Amino acid sequence: MTNPVSDRTAPSAEVKGGESKEPSTQRRSIGARRNPATEQAILDAAEALLVEKGVKGLTMEAVAKRARAGKATLYKWWPSRGALLVAVYERAKGTHLHEDKGTLIASITAFFRFVFAHWQTPKGQTFALIIAEAQGNADVAEALEHYRLERLEALSAVVDIAIARGEVKPGVTAEALAETIMATAWMRLLTGRLETDPERLAHEVLGGLLKDGDS
Repeated sequence: MTNPVSDRTAPSAEVKGGESKEPSTQRRSIGARRNPATEQAILDAAEALLVEKGVKGLTMEAVAKRARAGKATLYKWWPSRGALLVAVYERAKGTHLHEDKGTLIASITAFFRFVFAHWQTPKGQTFALIIAEAQGNADVAEALEHYRLERLEALSAVVDIAIARGEVKPGVTAEALAETIMATAWMRLLTGRLETDPERLAHEVLGGLLKDGDS
């Protein structure tokens, strides 16, 4: 799918007489490193635009204007509008590590409990909007896929631990099982079925794949 050029290329500022037309109040970058204040201002602006105007209203131009940052800075840190959308979601979600809880059932119960609780908050609902937007926007789809693969790798590592413990039936791969778990969570989000018992759901998803006594 061809994506609009405006979302892919960061145009340079217009110059007249050797002087940039960008506002003098524009926040400055600090070279290759991210300026924390500028990064926060950009993400704050993007989040505010999401609340006020929805996903369609979040454009790189609008975010740059509200954050008083150069578009070149936005594109340097987030190569597309989709990447910025995912970054807004990730900041709201906070640091969440997939952890081994001693058994795979316990680990996946904890995963379901966390994401379902977050997705029921106003900021967590952004993720459903991102998935919907990805259906018709190549940049958002690409950013979402990158995020999915990162999460899949982290979840697969937890499943690998359970496999090493001998909990999982022979022939089941960590990535395939992790993808099934993640797909279940995303489907619950998209169909509005987040108010469920995380432990019961973990048993339903994993029951037929665990060795007797572990389900």
